[in-house]
Amino acid sequence: MKIRYYKNINGARWIGFGLAMLSVFILSSANIATQWVGWSLSVVSCVMWVYFGYKDRDWARTLMESMYLVMSMRATYNWLLI
Repeated sequence: MKIRYYKNINGARWIGFGLAMLSVFILSSANIATQWVGWSLSVVSCVMWVYFGYKDRDWARTLMESMYLVMSMRATYNWLLI
């Protein structure tokens, strides 16, 4: 891909990236008490990336993030209610 595809990166994409990195950082720690926070941040990040993929008409990324969104919502539910 050429650099011209990346010239319209806005701040919201950086926030989505930061949230994804923060959620992975929390989830990869061995602290069980904070796992729900990591999954919750993952849900927010996935919602953002599903929107970005849809807006860019990148269907493969949209479907991948949609699947991860469903699994993140399931994991959040499991950590909070079960």
